[in-house]
Amino acid sequence: MKQYPFLSLKQTLLLLRIAIAIIFLAHALVRIGYGTIPRFAEFLTGKGLPFATALVWGITVYEIGGSILLTLGYYTRWVTAGFIGLLLIGIGLIHAERGWFVGEHGTGGCEYSFLLIVALLVVAADKRANTSPAG
Repeated sequence: MKQYPFLSLKQTLLLLRIAIAIIFLAHALVRIGYGTIPRFAEFLTGKGLPFATALVWGITVYEIGGSILLTLGYYTRWVTAGFIGLLLIGIGLIHAERGWFVGEHGTGGCEYSFLLIVALLVVAADKRANTSPAG
């Protein structure tokens, strides 16, 4: 009889990789589906970033493509590095000024991004998931 968590390390790493991909994909699809790209671009413009609409579309496309690659286990180190970069920039532009906590004790802090960064590092360390389509 298997003990909790009833999954092997290999299975939990796969689950983590796919769960992270779902999170980033959801962010991109909601941004498109709810039409919030202009609002996000306006926010970035307010932070002094040029070409904000193109930047938001680039982030969105990366989140979609990166999520697909991450789900398939292709180029995971590159994809996770890109996602970590996006999260670090997000912390710098948005979350750091809002403190540590996301909910209950705060509004939009860093803790969620911090945890995603650590999870992405775990995924990047899994050598079995770092393949390319060519093998």
